[in-house]
Amino acid sequence: MEIRTIGVVGAGTVGHGIAQVAVQNGFRVMLRDLDDRILQHARSRIGKGLERLVEAGRIAEEQKADMLKLLSVTTHLPDFKGCDVIIEAASEDFTVKKGIFQELDKVCRPAVVLATSTSSISITKLGATTRRPDKVIGMHFLNPVPVLQVVEVIRGMETSSETAAVTHDLAKRLGKTTVEAKDAPGFLANRMLMPMINEAVFALMEGVGTVEAIDNVMHLGMKHPMGPLALADLIGLDVCLAVLRSLHEGFGDSKYRPAPMLVKMVDAGHLGRKTGRGFYKHT
Repeated sequence: MEIRTIGVVGAGTVGHGIAQVAVQNGFRVMLRDLDDRILQHARSRIGKGLERLVEAGRIAEEQKADMLKLLSVTTHLPDFKGCDVIIEAASEDFTVKKGIFQELDKVCRPAVVLATSTSSISITKLGATTRRPDKVIGMHFLNPVPVLQVVEVIRGMETSSETAAVTHDLAKRLGKTTVEAKDAPGFLANRMLMPMINEAVFALMEGVGTVEAIDNVMHLGMKHPMGPLALADLIGLDVCLAVLRSLHEGFGDSKYRPAPMLVKMVDAGHLGRKTGRGFYKHT
């Protein structure tokens, strides 16, 4: 299957990161979101990301300009009819994703693979909402997408071997290393990561340590690139909460119960970097 144009649904942090990596590797990209302002912000972020590569000497200014020419934006899913593969990176909400996948199922050619970068939603359940469950697969990019090299590939119950092969090959062409995970709550990455973040929030809530102390233990003491609370701000506290709720519901185990402080912060709209306030203040 020849892939030249990738459709990316959702222009948030993960979505525009996927779009950047795709244009860097010579793919045409159609990036879609609901609001033109979000799309223009995403285009700006992609431009800045490519500019950092210029400053680092990894690409030339002319290459950056050529890459940006590969990017198109739209607010209309029907514009995806010419795409060769779709990667959905919308809100971590089954109802939202279901609506997107059902519309894509009508718009896209029968052979087109519909991939989702969900953090925890069942691929089998999502695939069953379409007429092509064999073409639905999980392609979970870790955030920040341009920096982190791993992509989780998750097959649903009906996902075909051909779809899996296409997905692994595409990830490789995007410069990523794939790992396969079963279609279980949280897959691999978030099943391990989110309990750590959640426990850090519990420790903060119970006064065991300050934000800085908790993060320094893991960043400086355990050599993590950043502490769990800083990472939660980067991921988005709403996303962390959604994944934890999925884990809690999926396994029925109290160890995945979201920390009440996390719930309150999300209720207050303090979602991390994207809102300017989470466990840290962001400008």
